[in-house]
Amino acid sequence: MNYYNEIKETLVKNEIYKNVKDYSKNKSDLNAYYEVGRLIVEAQGGVKRAKYGNKLIKEYSEKLTKELGKGYNVTSLKGMRQLFIKSPTVSDQLYFLNWSQILEIVYLEDNRKINYYISQCINFNLSVRELRERIKSKEYERIGYKEDLEESKINTLIKNPIIIKTNNPHVKLSEYALHQTILENMDDFLKELGIGFAYIGNEVKIKIGDNYHYIDFLLYNYKFNCFVVIELKITEFKAEYIGQITKYINYVDKNIKEVFNDKTVGVVICKKENK
Repeated sequence: MNYYNEIKETLVKNEIYKNVKDYSKNKSDLNAYYEVGRLIVEAQGGVKRAKYGNKLIKEYSEKLTKELGKGYNVTSLKGMRQLFIKSPTVSDQLYFLNWSQILEIVYLEDNRKINYYISQCINFNLSVRELRERIKSKEYERIGYKEDLEESKINTLIKNPIIIKTNNPHVKLSEYALHQTILENMDDFLKELGIGFAYIGNEVKIKIGDNYHYIDFLLYNYKFNCFVVIELKITEFKAEYIGQITKYINYVDKNIKEVFNDKTVGVVICKKENK
């Protein structure tokens, strides 16, 4: 494989895409930079070797700058390589940041520190200068950040308990009746769940293996940048429900979620918890 030509083609396609669809250029940039990073690492013989091999990057940078213009210097290409290396080990919300912000944090060794500054950028809309100042002041170390981000996200994402009011209290409760009640009062349901929810679809048909399944409700939460799978049950919680919703979560992560979305969350709404 001619890695240089592959890298050049990826960047050229990205430049064309940005000119056509400017509104989504950040997504286009990050996807392209991730792919370039992957190609660089592969060309350098894997992650372990790539960390120490800069000769090839310098060569690629000189050729790209000559053929495509500014924007592909050694620092930028190293950043693309680091984006690829770090992406699997940190929060997917990294892709919610712009490229300048990513370059400020992607070289930090502690992944929890990276996740902390990702959340700060998103929650407080930090500029690059503000982010740089916080890192320089060792804000993470000073406040002793110990919170587990994934667990915190799930705990704060959904209210517990969830109260669903029916328009006809005399109707016998069934999953279908509960489903219809939610559909008829979708705005109230989304508000009851918490902040930032948007409706995507109901009875979403998916195929896993040779079988078709239906996700009761598929939502999106803009605050946490993730899809949310909702399953309705009219019984007390059962352990088997976990296996079912996990399959749906994995499907959404593989087939619907974009690389810049955070991991999908699953919620089983039951009559009663079984602790």
